[in-house]
Amino acid sequence: MPFSDSSTSRSRQAGAARTRSPLTLAWLAALWIGVLGNWPLWQRMSGMPDYAGPSGQLFVVVFAGIVILVLAACFSLLAWRVAVKPLLTLMLLLTAPLAYFIGSYGVVIDSAMITNALQTDVRETRDLMGWGLAAHVAVIALLPLLWLWRQRLTDRRWYQRLGWNLASVALALALGVGLAATRTAELASTLRNHKVLTKMVSPINAIWASAALVVQKQKKPKGPPEIVAADATLTPRPDGARPPLVLLVVGETARSENFQLNGYGRPTNPELSGKPVLSYREVASCGTSTAASLPCMFSQLGREAYVDHPGNQETLLDVLQRAGLAVLWLDNQSGCKGICDRVPNAQAINPARADHPLPAGLCRPDGECLDEAMLHDLDARIAALDPQRVARGVVLVLHQMGSHGPAYYLRTPAERKPFQPECRSNALQQCPLEEVRNAYDNTIAYTDHVLAKAIDWLGTQQSRFDPSLLYVSDHGESLGENNLFLHGMPYALAPKQQKHVPLILWLPAQTRQSQRLDEACLTQRRDTPMSHDGLYHTVLSLSGVQTSVYRKDWDWVGACRRGG
Repeated sequence: MPFSDSSTSRSRQAGAARTRSPLTLAWLAALWIGVLGNWPLWQRMSGMPDYAGPSGQLFVVVFAGIVILVLAACFSLLAWRVAVKPLLTLMLLLTAPLAYFIGSYGVVIDSAMITNALQTDVRETRDLMGWGLAAHVAVIALLPLLWLWRQRLTDRRWYQRLGWNLASVALALALGVGLAATRTAELASTLRNHKVLTKMVSPINAIWASAALVVQKQKKPKGPPEIVAADATLTPRPDGARPPLVLLVVGETARSENFQLNGYGRPTNPELSGKPVLSYREVASCGTSTAASLPCMFSQLGREAYVDHPGNQETLLDVLQRAGLAVLWLDNQSGCKGICDRVPNAQAINPARADHPLPAGLCRPDGECLDEAMLHDLDARIAALDPQRVARGVVLVLHQMGSHGPAYYLRTPAERKPFQPECRSNALQQCPLEEVRNAYDNTIAYTDHVLAKAIDWLGTQQSRFDPSLLYVSDHGESLGENNLFLHGMPYALAPKQQKHVPLILWLPAQTRQSQRLDEACLTQRRDTPMSHDGLYHTVLSLSGVQTSVYRKDWDWVGACRRGG
């Protein structure tokens, strides 16, 4: 039957025409991801003065070509018939959200940011969701995936495929080197002066950062933490002297320059301005994210040593507890990052739960609570601690939700929003910058209220304790300066807004007297450069713990203590 044979032959030829090599898919994916998946990088470079004019824009095109060729070389290694579709699917699904977050908030991806993402809880993740993310996933990932999975692939013997793949890698690298050679000076300048750009290449940098994090984790010793300050003891108190009560409030995402106490032009501290507090203006953070800063703050090592220290050591809270004090961590955030694992700790609880009811209005139905929830019934919380330890002294740590973004408007109650109109979206880039600042400043004003209430409560404890309050934020925040939002930039590249944090002390007269602290000296140090390195040692001194690891030169108040 000639007609049937002819039809069969044409059908087979048409089917053969529709098959594609895995390498074709790899190169097409490299082109798609390199151009569209890295749009934030090309937008950033096109707007930089270094790349203005025809010559600068031509270099942006050359740089894009290099990125595409590097991606092609990497994807060529994945170009096996069975593996290429699943692996390219993973690359596309990884690139789409990266493009959204980098483009929308100006963040870059490194090991610290990966750690922060892994430790983010459901509440924080929810704040980052939105139609912008959905649109990026649909356009950058889902559209090409619909095409990708309809493609039929050619088949070759494994050694032939290996040969073609290696040849493709060599070709891509050769072309990349050739392109780089045409603009060597500009490329070297970019890699030297604009390192942040290399951290925006998706998805390569995210994969590299993840691999580096795995290696870093493998270096850490397994087992229980290394004992620190084994010699910690309490300084003997005179008969009749009151034990210390240290309330340490760990702020979240508060930047120093938005505090009225530090010279900000808006009334963000109306309540604290009327109280005898000390606000220190030049304080540097350990890191630019909670995951980086929080463990560093509670380590005796200091930032420079902590960054390179792979060990697993006890924290400040372990030392305080070993010395005999009552310690309690109250959390209204995504957890204590391991700091409070070995001491009593509790989470701010939804009022719907019967085990620890809260007054109406402090928590939303979704389970997120305002920071005032941590102040509720503190007397009962202290009464529930070991009474023998309480008699020696108490250290309470409140870990705030504070100014956590991007949904700043969710962090404040309706009656405490003095700055209007405020941005009521998690897509900050879509709000006018003035509305973003209003929403953020409302969170600072609310923190002011929470701290003022905490001080009022501490005032009721003066017949039993010598109270003190320390407030310090874990890191700062970018609010659109240089098109950056949120935080988490690599420390060396981060703007001051992400590293410059507030530090507020409240030390009533009876505490200053028992601690032998000179008030004039404390006031004169308001503009003295300080850092998170001092938190560990300041809490040790205020709580009356003596140990060989204590450093007076790092103690925020140590220089003002009379008689040693």
